[in-house]
Amino acid sequence: MRESERGTMACIDEVTTQQLWLEEDIVQLGGQGRPRHVLFATAELSPLCRVGGLADAATGLVSALRRAGVCVTVVVPDYDGMALVEGRLVESLDVPDWAGPAVARWGTVEGIGEVVAVQSKGIRRPHPYNQPATGVGWEDNDLRFLGFSAAVAELARRLRPDVLHLNDWHTAAATAWSPEGMPVVLTIHNLAYQGDTGRAWLDRMGERWVPFAHHRRCNPLAGGIALADRVVAVSPTYAAETRRPGRGGGLDELLRSRGRSYVGIRNGIDVDRWDPETDPYLPAHFSATDLSGKARCRAELLHLAGLPDVPGEPVIGLVSRFVEQKGIDTTLQVATQMRGVSARMVLMGRGESDLEEAAVGAWAADPMRVSYLRDSAESLAHLVMAGSDLLLVPSRFEPCGLTPMEAMRCGTIPVVTPVGGLRDSVIDASGNEATGNGFIAPACDAVGVSLALSRAIRSWADPTRRAAIRRAGMMADWSWHTPARSYISLYDELCSVGDAGIGSVMSGGVNELPHDRLMSIPLR
Repeated sequence: MRESERGTMACIDEVTTQQLWLEEDIVQLGGQGRPRHVLFATAELSPLCRVGGLADAATGLVSALRRAGVCVTVVVPDYDGMALVEGRLVESLDVPDWAGPAVARWGTVEGIGEVVAVQSKGIRRPHPYNQPATGVGWEDNDLRFLGFSAAVAELARRLRPDVLHLNDWHTAAATAWSPEGMPVVLTIHNLAYQGDTGRAWLDRMGERWVPFAHHRRCNPLAGGIALADRVVAVSPTYAAETRRPGRGGGLDELLRSRGRSYVGIRNGIDVDRWDPETDPYLPAHFSATDLSGKARCRAELLHLAGLPDVPGEPVIGLVSRFVEQKGIDTTLQVATQMRGVSARMVLMGRGESDLEEAAVGAWAADPMRVSYLRDSAESLAHLVMAGSDLLLVPSRFEPCGLTPMEAMRCGTIPVVTPVGGLRDSVIDASGNEATGNGFIAPACDAVGVSLALSRAIRSWADPTRRAAIRRAGMMADWSWHTPARSYISLYDELCSVGDAGIGSVMSGGVNELPHDRLMSIPLR
């Protein structure tokens, strides 16, 4: 049996085992009588290796695709000798000398299904990206993830999937070595991280090195954007924003050049994991029709945070990584004004030390109104999300933003800034009484956020308005079903084109690259 056939048969076995052959949903290649096969490469996959939203998005999409009948082979870096059950195959991969040796282990993971864990040069570390002692990125992250990308491309050559689906810069460089004519989808979860590295790496990118040359350096994400047949941002608004000058992390011109090949598909969330009726992390359960358990969650949160439970005063929660992007400094400016506001604020998260210390300072300055839970435990995040009445998401930019959707599942009303995917999930209740599910600040600063919070607090104080806004959020479909169908439509479109290709750069050729980039490509 050829390697490509083996990969297809493994997919068929898995789909059959999971009883996914639903006649109305099964996705098949026309006339070939088998499910479509997608090789899906990601640097994170929950719960195996999770740093942020990439892990949740990857797991959610893969699960939804499999439920729809797509055969998905998931490949992840083997960071720490991941425990795979029913491991049935270990094989060496033919990669460039600088990337090897590389080995792929096939097995399954409970709750995910089949997974391929790849060990390439330098990939095994206690943390996927950063040195635990300092939080600074590993110095050889370029070698680690470019090597992993080369291994992904070799897997694609062996398995011959119908579509190669890549995620972020960690896998984008696979486009340099992927089989010619194979449709490639690249999903961008955050343009702030591009894997930019020294120009010497251009010598290792093979015949397709040209698109990776960006500002006289090697940029894996830029190369992937140029070479992929379709580029997908994780929300329509983020796709629109990043086309604008100054908003695309230096890649806006390249993104504009992709035209209709660059689209936005909003992420979903795991609605089973974020289900207040069954959530094991909550002290009491509740639903859209019976919110009594939410009051107990609120009481438990306030007790843990050391804040008084004052009837008629909402609890404002924040669950976030403490980094500049997330607007933590803006939140702390708002927190200093809490003395004149009839509300309590609970902040939760870990991240940059200066922001953590500033949060400790805000807590110490007003301990009866502000509390800081210096933790990142998932169980605590669920309690803050469910126990709060309002959830603050003051991001400076946000590719998608899963937090507001998770909050709305828990009957918590989001207050967000007007950026990225936050605009695609939150409908401002001030101007949309029938469908409004939250509040959008007029600007990403303390004044704008304070104005939105004031509107939210006033609406929360009205039981009828509060119930309507909560209901709109809780009854919406935040699952991966619709996003998965959008990706399947995209796969269908690419596969129907076949070897003709769609606006991609292959075999060293150049198509649709900006003229000034062509003129400024450095000699290697």
